[in-house]
Amino acid sequence: MASSFVGTLLPNHFTQTTHSAVPVRRDVPTRRRLHLATRAESITTVIEKLGIKIERNPPESKLTQLGVRQWPKWGCPPSKFPWRYEAKETCYLLEGKVKVFPSGSNESVEITAGDLVVFPKGMSCTWDVSVGVDKHYKFE
Repeated sequence: MASSFVGTLLPNHFTQTTHSAVPVRRDVPTRRRLHLATRAESITTVIEKLGIKIERNPPESKLTQLGVRQWPKWGCPPSKFPWRYEAKETCYLLEGKVKVFPSGSNESVEITAGDLVVFPKGMSCTWDVSVGVDKHYKFE
């Protein structure tokens, strides 16, 4: 995960530079560089809930590394249906909003456009699609 921090911590001017997709411009004051770097990068969050792993806003470099844009696509309109994963599925939502209810749980996991999601092999669940889905997917 690339950090979104490039700049100076105030007031004692301790400088911390971490990997960033944003080029550092030395002709721009440090405070301004920090602001530019923060705005230019999105923050990636990874969570795991009820056996489902979700990476929100993965960097394009990760999507490219995985070959996501070459995976097949699948979509559906708003609907509700049961599903069973006979194999591990990794998918990237281009559009949509879904609440996934794993069998045996009263809780749900919400996935939305921009999420990279991994469903484990053997999971049974119900998909409650509130906004039509368009996704790339890969079974392993």
